Amino acid sequence: MKNTFGNNISVTLFGESHSDAIGVVIDGLAPGMEINEEYISSRLELRKPYGKISTARREADEFKILSGVFNGYTTGTPLALIIENKAQISKDYEKTKNLLRPGHADFTAKMKYKGFEDYRGGGHFSGRITAPLVAAGAILTYALNKKGIRIGSHISQSLDICDREFGDLNRDIDYLNNEKMPVLDKSVAEKITAAAEKAADEGDSIGGILQTAVTGIPAGIGEPWFDSAESVISHAVFSVPAVKGIEFGRGFKFSQMHGSEANDPFEIKDGKIVTATNNNG
Repeated sequence: MKNTFGNNISVTLFGESHSDAIGVVIDGLAPGMEINEEYISSRLELRKPYGKISTARREADEFKILSGVFNGYTTGTPLALIIENKAQISKDYEKTKNLLRPGHADFTAKMKYKGFEDYRGGGHFSGRITAPLVAAGAILTYALNKKGIRIGSHISQSLDICDREFGDLNRDIDYLNNEKMPVLDKSVAEKITAAAEKAADEGDSIGGILQTAVTGIPAGIGEPWFDSAESVISHAVFSVPAVKGIEFGRGFKFSQMHGSEANDPFEIKDGKIVTATNNNG
């Protein structure tokens, strides 16, 4: 029964949707890393649901760092962070505790934990647990930003509504990281919102595809086989319950291409070795 990911830096999640608090322990952080609490708060603010397009539960998501930080910098010991649950209405789940919702982890949890699981709001399997995951991500991405590594994601497609592709990567990443609805074309945000609201009115929901860009990564990251960069990223990404597929570069479209089309030839640009195309991500 483990809830920990990572080797050099490990992340352990704890708590349930309706427990008093949820949280994360990050171990392996080097001493002297700056912890910007305003940045963490800003990432949690972007995560919050809004309007009719997401859950009706509204939490303040105010966090408290219990250990591992002193005078605004990491000490090198485990960093523990908690977020209190204040808006849960547990009685709502009493009458449905024996109903197994399709597409949820109710049946799996009942089998795994032999009926001792906390069924309220999905318990430890709830999307609520992504809040401490976002907090942990904020701590680590802030450190990566200082090293010139930038990460940004957008909704590239929802139903038949498509956003534009990435252009100027760093400029687009900066834009996306400050948007509640992360799309590059504002008109697309309106269309997706309208489609989601229509589905919500009908008691339904819609799916989508996210596209992520990362810049500034030095060559040689990862290990040859089981801990390659793609292997580790995939492992982490699939921890989010709604994720059902992942691709790098052209991904599944490689099935429609010849090798000569898929290859990324090397070239020299501004004195650096780069690839002429980016089919392989």
